[in-house]
Amino acid sequence: MFRTELKIKPWGERLDYSSRIVTLGSCFATNISRRLARSKFSVVDSPTGILFNPESIARSMESMTSGRTVDKESIVELGNRYFSYEAHSQISGTTHDEVEAAINSALSTGGKAITESDIIIITLGTAWVYRLRSTGNVVANCHKQPASLFSRELLSVDECVEALERIVSLTPRRLLLTLSPIRHIGEGLEDNSLSKSTLRVAIDRICKAHPERVHYFPSYEIMLDDLRDYRFYASDMLHPSDIAVDYIINKFYDTALSPETLRLKSAVDKIIQATEHRPFNPEAEEYKAFCGRQLEAIRGISGVDLSKEREYFEQMLQINL
Repeated sequence: MFRTELKIKPWGERLDYSSRIVTLGSCFATNISRRLARSKFSVVDSPTGILFNPESIARSMESMTSGRTVDKESIVELGNRYFSYEAHSQISGTTHDEVEAAINSALSTGGKAITESDIIIITLGTAWVYRLRSTGNVVANCHKQPASLFSRELLSVDECVEALERIVSLTPRRLLLTLSPIRHIGEGLEDNSLSKSTLRVAIDRICKAHPERVHYFPSYEIMLDDLRDYRFYASDMLHPSDIAVDYIINKFYDTALSPETLRLKSAVDKIIQATEHRPFNPEAEEYKAFCGRQLEAIRGISGVDLSKEREYFEQMLQINL
């Protein structure tokens, strides 16, 4: 053995294709969501955008689950662009009404998804927060505004635990907490280490306080201890490479999915990959037979929405008639 592999105990109550999943938090949560969605799991990802710290995630969930609409005064205009410090920069626009409608739609979508979910996966990125000096509120995103508008501080372990307790109280569903393996280089490596340590201790406390439904998945430890090599990083040497994310999500699958669901996922993935196959000669009999085999495989799968894939192969056969 030339590596340190983590042994993760499988869950007693596994997820399957009927499970409704919500992912919230840092961009690593979005990485997880995209792979779940690609394999046709029912997943809603970060309705109000990427959020890095536990306080912002808690406040976003409180807004989503309370049925509140966005405070119109929180939407500001600068340089012909409107945005809200309560949402990620991906929710911005050229008019106040456009941004207000977009945020309210995201809050409604998120509230419905959280209420109907079977599990919520939350990835924490940092314990560092920025407060708007004019209000004292923690912002979800600084929107590249001047640093003079904000004060920067590190949440304490107790403050992180308090935010996580609020999150736990907002839903009776299961929660899976993860710690993002991405280094926040903007904080400096020493401050990043302090931040991650703070979050890890807070996560441990909340898991011990609610062992029946709050769990931890060690994506952070897998990246730092198992995949301890720069070949598993992207070109910026900070983000995990696609191979590393695939490895981590496969560890999650082994932990969270039953053997039956894993086999079904494998069959679904083969069909997804088949739709990406681009034949040299679409009119060849071999390709027609290939499409026929995929349709037969789709007919043999139940409980998974493969309507788009079925339509694709039927269309390819129709073209070739």
